[in-house]
Amino acid sequence: MSHSNVANVPDWLILLLMSYNIDYEPFTPTRLFKDRHIQTMFSTLFRQQAIPEIERECFELDDGDFVDCYWHHPAIKQDNRPIVILFHGLAGSFHSPYIQGTMHSLSKEGASVVLMHFRGCSDKMNRLSRSYHSGDTADARSWIESLQHRYPNSPLFAIGFSLGGNMLLKLLAEWGDDTPLCGAISVSAPMQLDSCANTMNQGFAQFYQYVLLKNLKRHLLEKYKQHDMKHLIGIDENQVRQLNSFWAFDDVYTGPIHGFTSAKDYYQQCSAKQYLPAIRTNTLILHALDDPFMLPDILPKKNSLPPSVQLEVHDYGGHLGFINGCFVKPYYWLDSRMKLYFTQHVQC
Repeated sequence: MSHSNVANVPDWLILLLMSYNIDYEPFTPTRLFKDRHIQTMFSTLFRQQAIPEIERECFELDDGDFVDCYWHHPAIKQDNRPIVILFHGLAGSFHSPYIQGTMHSLSKEGASVVLMHFRGCSDKMNRLSRSYHSGDTADARSWIESLQHRYPNSPLFAIGFSLGGNMLLKLLAEWGDDTPLCGAISVSAPMQLDSCANTMNQGFAQFYQYVLLKNLKRHLLEKYKQHDMKHLIGIDENQVRQLNSFWAFDDVYTGPIHGFTSAKDYYQQCSAKQYLPAIRTNTLILHALDDPFMLPDILPKKNSLPPSVQLEVHDYGGHLGFINGCFVKPYYWLDSRMKLYFTQHVQC
């Protein structure tokens, strides 16, 4: 662990970091970008970029549902170009700026990039009463394994953002030595879900919770038009509108509809932190200490990580941020860091 950039870090935080197994490399933003909320919200509000051209693939699932997958520079069966699979965060989609930015960045390096939307997150409602969650690895497993079969000459990589990052880490642990991936990156993953749910219910983080819950509740209310949701989860539409925390939402919907007994049970079973020792894929976990969605206690403890996993923690970066430069000419450092990591592992 290097301390080349810890001048602005309090002593107690340095001690905390020293108790973790961390490869600490500097991301040092300009003064304007040292605010955690600017890091977190800037891309959503201000990132300007061309919309990537995509080809849409509807991937049918074994239970009769589907996920929409958006290809940027689609793969060709005879080709050996790398394929990078993206998994967005909670309430994210192709329209999320970090997804489009990643597509542009990696396609310039010659990769074929594809986003797998979680169920119901594209512009089409999924067919079943269920949705998706932080530990729902089955759909991603089916999609990635189908790509392995269809494009045997292409090395496969994956990037998970936030919720998608937690899901990806759990999936990598489930695969263990049998992974089809050459490398993976998890960015701003809520690796301890109960702790993150608590953090999001305090202070200014409640604003982010409100925005995300508004989207989740809208999505759930749409399901009442197609399914007898009151019978399935025991509350009516007015009660859905009154849900005001992730704990409450996950306790009545996310948990029970996906086979968990409660939000607590869901959080315990699906937090990726406990599964990290089983990962054998070359994996980079990127995290910012000023992430407003979570506290440092979500980080894995010393000696819990296998050699295949590199944990890179930065003082700044917010949630899915890592932006440098100035407001007029921002520099998206995260794009460069992801490109560099995959370049290092393209041969597998």
